[in-house]
Amino acid sequence: MNRQAQTALLFLLGATLLHAGTTDLYLRYVKEGLRPLVLLAGAVLIVTAAATLWYDRRGTSPHDRGGTPTEDRSAHDRGTPTHDHHREPRISWLLALPVLALILVAPPALGSYSAAHTGTALTKPFGFPALPAGDAPLHLAVADYAGRAIYDDGRALRDRELKITGFVTLDREGAPYLVRMGLNCCAADAQPVKIALTGNVPPVLRPDTWLEITGTYTPRRTKDPVNDGPIPYLEVTTAKPVPTPHDPYDETWNT
Repeated sequence: MNRQAQTALLFLLGATLLHAGTTDLYLRYVKEGLRPLVLLAGAVLIVTAAATLWYDRRGTSPHDRGGTPTEDRSAHDRGTPTHDHHREPRISWLLALPVLALILVAPPALGSYSAAHTGTALTKPFGFPALPAGDAPLHLAVADYAGRAIYDDGRALRDRELKITGFVTLDREGAPYLVRMGLNCCAADAQPVKIALTGNVPPVLRPDTWLEITGTYTPRRTKDPVNDGPIPYLEVTTAKPVPTPHDPYDETWNT
């Protein structure tokens, strides 16, 4: 790989990061709050590529190439090719593979398969913010409901109509769960929080289907078959399919 190829690769990677950061593509890899860093990284790579190209076009002296003027002229007169000390091993071309993967293959968000094979990551929060008063339905995140149901005994949830959105996963026995994956940083560390469903559950549920569940709190609990972590139940009143949300990962994770 010569200097021109390195420059092209830097530019391509930077342009790919800028494309990901200006669309929703970056959400497949990192949490929403890291968008400025993705854009900054893309801009830095493009500037680096432009600076490398500019310096390369200015040319370098024979001394910069590792030889003396006399040696290089003698080699030229003898018809002996001079060595390009900037050339890298051919294996360097493997660096292009991640770039091509970003451009050609946009992986889907982690779904039911990951959730079914990973134990619930529910942890006790530092506190529970006050919920809106009144009779209007409460829109809660999966992690918020699960945390309040397990660690606050559902005190603020009782006698309230709840609306929760997540995707469906099934355990080995076919028991349904409503799940949302949460990120600490990026998709590599994604972990699920699960809610078990009871009540008026649809008779046929397909994994990875996104549902908006309307229901009520129930003190019933179970344990995750993967890691024995606590999982609360939700008493389902109605369930309707919804499109995959803009950010498929739980925005309230670790808050």
